[in-house]
Amino acid sequence: MQASLNLLGKRRFLPLFVTQFLGAFNDNLYKSAMVILVTYTVYSDATKEATFNAIAGGLFILPFFLFSALAGQLADSTDKARIVRIVKSAEIGIMAFGAAGLLLGNVTLLLLALFAMGVHSSFFGPIKYAILPQHLERDEVLGGTGLVEAGTYGAILLGTIAGGLLGTNHAWVAAIGVMIIALLGWVSGRQVPPAPPETDAPPLQMDWHIVRASIRLVNATMHIPRLFLAIASISFFWMMGAILAAQFPPLVKNVLHANEQVATLFLAIFSVGVGVGSVLINRLLKGRVLAVYSPAAAIAMGLFIVHLYWNVIHWPAVGGELMDFATFVRISQAEWVMFDLFGVAVSGGMFVVPLYAFLTTTVAKSETARTVAANNIVNSGAMVLAAVLLTGLVLLGVSVAETLLMVAVASLGAAWLAWRLHKACD
Repeated sequence: MQASLNLLGKRRFLPLFVTQFLGAFNDNLYKSAMVILVTYTVYSDATKEATFNAIAGGLFILPFFLFSALAGQLADSTDKARIVRIVKSAEIGIMAFGAAGLLLGNVTLLLLALFAMGVHSSFFGPIKYAILPQHLERDEVLGGTGLVEAGTYGAILLGTIAGGLLGTNHAWVAAIGVMIIALLGWVSGRQVPPAPPETDAPPLQMDWHIVRASIRLVNATMHIPRLFLAIASISFFWMMGAILAAQFPPLVKNVLHANEQVATLFLAIFSVGVGVGSVLINRLLKGRVLAVYSPAAAIAMGLFIVHLYWNVIHWPAVGGELMDFATFVRISQAEWVMFDLFGVAVSGGMFVVPLYAFLTTTVAKSETARTVAANNIVNSGAMVLAAVLLTGLVLLGVSVAETLLMVAVASLGAAWLAWRLHKACD
């Protein structure tokens, strides 16, 4: 662990870590402020709130499905550090529109900026993981991946808390904040060391046709059994995460009868848990890239979710105003709800980090960005599907609590795929 933490003192790692940290913080400051603003201020209807959250989740993920193939090709054929600087410059303009949406309370403008941030993140995503094998030694990649995941979810935690606290009454502060963080990300991105294409690889011919390039990239990657199993396992994880994240605010408001403080608490607990799991798995594996713990971690996720569902459906009836944080934690079952959330998140971090490290260490360095991009396409397709299914189920009258059982069932599929990967490769 000390060796992994020492990477934070290296220029070959620290600027990238800071840049992705600030990017994740800004994404979640904006998204959290937007969701809380709309859920608690703009709308006052449970169906509209749940539908908005599902649509927002789908809009942010859709660009990964559309543009990841282009992003992967660019990252493998161009200096990755140069792309970092370009996307960080674009973030400043995007956040200008997002800030305007927060100030005006305009749902259309908010969703357009959210989609644009998804485009921004789809081009940065392949770089975040693919650059690690270029700048780190092979026995440092798992530790670096774990730190990136832990840092990402630490940023999600801070951004979520900040956005949740500012979303209802201080949207103007959130608007200023997203602009400042975008500028800081631009500065840190300029410090990322060069990461040019591999010189021993044949020149890459860009395919600018979005649909054709995506199909070719996914086919070229998914026909390799070990990559198919890793990507399918990660996709199950992100489907579950997308449903949980979309349902937290309406679950808190309409089922647990609590206010935005508790909604922010839920997202914060989840973020901390994934960060803890990301660091813990690195310690257990001692730098080795193995999927040996992933099946058990997926099953643990499902068990925690089932217990969370049981606590939710047996939640005591509460009348009057929405509970604040102090009132919520005095309810006896609240401790179990928070424990279950934390358990789900820790298990999730332990499940997914080795799989990401696996993607970037079992292919040639000249192909890492495209491999991560193929993973992002499949992941985003799975999450968009999850958002569509969730929206349909909500409109059909399926309760927020009952959607938790869908996630628990999906964890069995993730465990089975991870077990097959472990038996095939470890």
